[in-house]
Amino acid sequence: MKFTLLTPVYLIALYGLVAFARRRKAGAEKFGWTPLESVAVTLFIFFAGQIIGGFIAYLFASFGGGSQQEVLDWLSDATIGQFLFIVLNASVSIGLLMFFLKQRATSIKRLGYERGPHWSDIAYALIALVVYFVAYIVLVSIIKQLVPSLDVGQEQQIGFESITKSQLPLVFISLVVIPPLLEETLTRGFLYTGLKKGTNRYFAVIITSVIFAVAHLQFGSGAPLLWIAAIDTFTLSLLLIYLKEKTGSLWASILLHALKNFIAFTALFIFNAK
Repeated sequence: MKFTLLTPVYLIALYGLVAFARRRKAGAEKFGWTPLESVAVTLFIFFAGQIIGGFIAYLFASFGGGSQQEVLDWLSDATIGQFLFIVLNASVSIGLLMFFLKQRATSIKRLGYERGPHWSDIAYALIALVVYFVAYIVLVSIIKQLVPSLDVGQEQQIGFESITKSQLPLVFISLVVIPPLLEETLTRGFLYTGLKKGTNRYFAVIITSVIFAVAHLQFGSGAPLLWIAAIDTFTLSLLLIYLKEKTGSLWASILLHALKNFIAFTALFIFNAK
């Protein structure tokens, strides 16, 4: 087997599959998974959601006829195909997470949904958005001084290369609605909560943010690693975790994440749709 940078990630995700299949009751005051299981199950769900969601999307698209390559091209290039994959990926991922939580005798509410959204969550998210932008600019400036080769202009590959105005709602849901809900539930909800219960809080913050940043490096895309996106998402994660701790729920974090994605959506698509 050829060893790559992703080999340890795959091995941990494989352990996540083992942990996923293990059933254990949680005590009244304790979450039923360890810090290692938090990382492993998160990685397993991340990969399984893409694989299973992609397979279901492929089967669905195949019903319309066409060759294998035509179906793959439709899923990767067509707006509706990309939307279908994102919806199925998110649905499978959330379904797997809820199944795991049920195996450990708990529910998704304990991850940050024990209360509904409050008006104060909007205020916290708006303030945090300003802090995020300032912190990101400062951090990038410092890193650029230390690493002059950092490409601050490198663009993230998010798909939806050519869309029409009628397709904007699909892109909006794909980028502004689904990712904040899925990523906050899985990352700041499940991963961070599990790490915090069994380790030092600051360690949990760093590990959660590093994993979230690494997930945005775009491994396997064929393009150079997207370090500027990793810096961006690491900075964002720190603020997202702070909001969860401050408010005691995920709603402010979800809103901040959605606002950040909405700004990017507006810049990339609202003014460029045909």
